[in-house]
Amino acid sequence: MATTIALMGAGGKMGCRLTDNLRDHPDYEMLYVEVSEAGIARMKERGVSATPREEALRRAQVVILAVPDALIGSICREIVPTLNPGTLVMGLDPAAGYAGVFPDRPDISYFAAHPCHPPLFMEELTREAQTDWFGGYHARQSVVCALIQGPEEHYALGEKIAADMYAPILRMHRITVEQMAILEPGVVETTCATLISAMKEALDEAVRMGVPEQAAWDFVMGHIRIELAIIFGYAGFPFSDGAKLAIEKAKSKIFLPNWKENVLSLEAVREQVRVITHAE
Repeated sequence: MATTIALMGAGGKMGCRLTDNLRDHPDYEMLYVEVSEAGIARMKERGVSATPREEALRRAQVVILAVPDALIGSICREIVPTLNPGTLVMGLDPAAGYAGVFPDRPDISYFAAHPCHPPLFMEELTREAQTDWFGGYHARQSVVCALIQGPEEHYALGEKIAADMYAPILRMHRITVEQMAILEPGVVETTCATLISAMKEALDEAVRMGVPEQAAWDFVMGHIRIELAIIFGYAGFPFSDGAKLAIEKAKSKIFLPNWKENVLSLEAVREQVRVITHAE
């Protein structure tokens, strides 16, 4: 028997991605909830129509929250009291669960699943897979999952839905919601995205200083690739002695001595998710 899923925010960016993978899946009866005119138009392009929220929630066995982090708290305060006992509520990242914005209701389950996105070093052969930056269409990706509360059978159900909505899949990982929050926002947004932004700023500064733009682009893109391969163990050879010296001398100029504590301690991660979800 098909599992009935209410997809909240079905016409948004993430909602459309999930719709594309789940709408024709034989294991699911999909109910699409969307209130914006633009979102409804995007759903129409995909050949699906909206179901009134009250009806969708009344029928749903699973509710997927494809809505912005800052709105999850207010939306859940409205909808969670109306859900049937035993409903599985799925968030698409750990912020809401870790920030504690899900309403307290012990007779329903909370689950989080987040895509890892296609890996930098992969062996995809097709052009479509190589340019599937987000994943969920052509390139394989891994997914991290966490059961925030609920029975084990709901972990199995949540993992299956996550694998289907983020397919094609490389690996599925079970971790805790705290571990997921350490990874995002702690590692990949607060740390990695910030450092990559600084890399782009350094490239722009080189161009401002007179380096021809295409030469700077080719030089930096090639070096980023080989440096990542060296640091993450793919290249099979180390940095030159000169590069090692440059790295060590630059660390004290670029990083604060306690930067890991500032952004990756559990206290820092909790503050990051509080800001993301506007949790009090």
